[in-house]
Amino acid sequence: MAEETTRLKVTKLGTLSLVQFADRRILDELVLQEIEESLMKLVAERDQPPRLLISFSNVDHLASAALGMLITLNKRVKEKSGLLKLSDIKPQIYEVFKITRLNKMFDIYDTLEQARASL
Repeated sequence: MAEETTRLKVTKLGTLSLVQFADRRILDELVLQEIEESLMKLVAERDQPPRLLISFSNVDHLASAALGMLITLNKRVKEKSGLLKLSDIKPQIYEVFKITRLNKMFDIYDTLEQARASL
């Protein structure tokens, strides 16, 4: 069962929510705000600990402000004793994760299959 928002495609796989981005370029502040609201709602609406897998396979460009959004999301997920995994981050975007040392904060996998297998 897939839920469509304008910016995200959310597919429920049992207790796991697979999140995929609709936009290739996530640069605009309003777009980021819309994505953040959708993700926070997804975490808040779950009674059980949230289990999110966010695939960046469609994303070619990511604003640095998105990193702050991911940090906040990670904090909310952990507060609810949940899991957050990231996958399919393109090399040029992953480089920013490395520079900011966020690759140490997040569970990042090369592929969606590897991330799912880790659960």
